[in-house]
Amino acid sequence: MTSEHELGKIVILNGPPRSGKSTMATKIQEQLGGIWMNFGVDQMMNMTPKQYQPGIGLRPGGERPDLEPIVEKMYLSLYHSIASFSRTGLNVVVDVGHHNFYRKPLNLLPRCMKILENHPVAFVGVFCQMDELMNRRIKTWGKGYDENGEVPEPVERWQKFVHEPGIYDLEINTSILNPDESVAKIQNMLSRQTFGVAKQEIINGGSKLGQY
Repeated sequence: MTSEHELGKIVILNGPPRSGKSTMATKIQEQLGGIWMNFGVDQMMNMTPKQYQPGIGLRPGGERPDLEPIVEKMYLSLYHSIASFSRTGLNVVVDVGHHNFYRKPLNLLPRCMKILENHPVAFVGVFCQMDELMNRRIKTWGKGYDENGEVPEPVERWQKFVHEPGIYDLEINTSILNPDESVAKIQNMLSRQTFGVAKQEIINGGSKLGQY
């Protein structure tokens, strides 16, 4: 068994779509020392059969209860894979959007953290102000505001539920910081070893977090 000091570091970037997680993950691979493997929503969706899309990208709202047992298996399998890479000494950056707004609460966040309990994990909340998020959605997908000028309800739900319970080692606002500045903050956290508290708090409060 690999000893603790040989384990690869794990940085989990948690936030809504278009918040800048994917760009940040790529920058981590380019700028931080060591080998960083990139896991997350995009990679999982590329592996997921069409009939089970969007897989772990299923948005908050409980709209697809038929997919929820599969999403549960996919998330737990993803985190077991992350742990496996870390055990070999490879670092892992993870791009996800955890929430618990399913038809039946799955309590996935504490369960996933439990899988990584003996690994060095930094849990990073990636925030983005709504106006900037909408600008990015329009630029990327050509999808913006509703006809009445309001933010679409699914976007509102992502913004609200992806950051519950809001326990992080570090919070980054990509409306304010560019990708290089964001990664610099992560690098500083890793070098100072000021992380790991969020993981343990989430594990310890697992039964309560299932109700958020």
